[in-house]
Amino acid sequence: MVFYNITDRDGNPNVFKLERNEDGLWLNDNWTNPDNRWNPDNGFVFVSRKSLHSKRIILCAWFFISKTGDILISMQFIADLHIHSKYSRAVSKKMVPEELDRWADDKGVLVMGTGDFTHPGWFKELKQKLEPAEKGLFRLKKEYKLPTIKGTFADTRFMLSVEISGIYSKNGKCRRVHNIVFVPDFETAEKINIQLGLIGNLASDGRPILGLDSEKLAKIVFDANPEAVIVPAHVWTPWFSVFGSMSGFDSLEECFGVYAKNIFAIETGLSSDPPMNWRIKALDNIALISNSDSHSLSRIGREANVFNTELSYKGIMDAIKSRDKKKFLYTIEFFPEEGKYHYDGHRDCKVSFSPVETKKHKNLCPKCGKTFVIGVMNRVDQLADKKRPEGYKDAKRVPFKNLITLDSIIGETLDVGKATKSVMKEYEKLIKTFKSEFSILTDIPVKEIALASKPEIAEGVKRMREGKLTIKPGYDGEFGVVKIFSGK
Repeated sequence: MVFYNITDRDGNPNVFKLERNEDGLWLNDNWTNPDNRWNPDNGFVFVSRKSLHSKRIILCAWFFISKTGDILISMQFIADLHIHSKYSRAVSKKMVPEELDRWADDKGVLVMGTGDFTHPGWFKELKQKLEPAEKGLFRLKKEYKLPTIKGTFADTRFMLSVEISGIYSKNGKCRRVHNIVFVPDFETAEKINIQLGLIGNLASDGRPILGLDSEKLAKIVFDANPEAVIVPAHVWTPWFSVFGSMSGFDSLEECFGVYAKNIFAIETGLSSDPPMNWRIKALDNIALISNSDSHSLSRIGREANVFNTELSYKGIMDAIKSRDKKKFLYTIEFFPEEGKYHYDGHRDCKVSFSPVETKKHKNLCPKCGKTFVIGVMNRVDQLADKKRPEGYKDAKRVPFKNLITLDSIIGETLDVGKATKSVMKEYEKLIKTFKSEFSILTDIPVKEIALASKPEIAEGVKRMREGKLTIKPGYDGEFGVVKIFSGK
């Protein structure tokens, strides 16, 4: 954003502001000398320059003065809070701060989870390359920045995070539970690392695998800092989640014990969407967040959260905890059928069944006779309130949007793989024109996309927005197959 100096007739510097009077909001100006302070009930308004490819957009940012004198900014932004670094298994070596910074910007994501802060190498790299931004958030130092596709430099914010894999026995059953931990500062992260380092080898994987009960993990985390947050990761994944059909629990209370009261959010995962989770009455007071769990740069933001709140660690966490739809606007979701555990099935035999079909076959593969891996749809049905059938809606909950990635749309249109050079060429052209992937997927008029690209790609975006897709559901570790143009 470019700021222009505005002066009044006496030469004093001014900016426009919105000021609330008895009869409503008024546009006024504010004297901006360094010793001047503004009323915290007021806000500043900035107007972007008109571009060739989009309508004039009014950007509103609200500035507040905290009790400590800090300037707090309330704004709308997208956050992807669960990713992995190059230090995790099966993760691209390009998942480094420099690349995360610029790719997030091209995607349209402002706040990124760092992932993997328990790994000694990654922790050292984060301390070296990040600097404090807003309270509890960090940004990449200028000397490490790389240009975006647009040729600009990003100003992505980072929140310290890690996913912990706990494998342990509880109540006579082997449990495999993944939890995401968020902390506001390096000091807290270091305290947690010291304690976890006494339990297992943190250097073996960016997502450490520890013989650690989730309740005991919660004690370590909250003892380190009461402001730290634990969010159960991809909660329905059969093998590695709090509600997983193969190794999970039937409730948060059973998993976290006395610390269940501290768990105010869960991550829905790729194979479920909010309406599926709304069927679970026990989750009525639990926030539902969505993140990419990305192992590569192109998958950043495939699921994410959209906020209109203070840009800070506390602002984000308070928005999630409150479930205030004015602050937590919506989540960005996969179509859940696309997730690789949506249906039940047996991958080796290429057999995929809906829950109804599974019951008919008594949970046995008709080809080999082995037990199916029970998918997310079936597991949700097991725990759902009987008065909340499939399709249940709750207007009080934070809304959502189902999206598919831009490279998938381009790839199907060109009838090539989404990782090919021709797809990347078209992708880069669109990002240079419209500034971010999310603006293309959600905001830019289809007519403008058609003028800047191929009409077929614009039509693909239109069909995606309307949900006019054909999806073969994923099962037993196989992603679902999405078709925008069913004739292809």
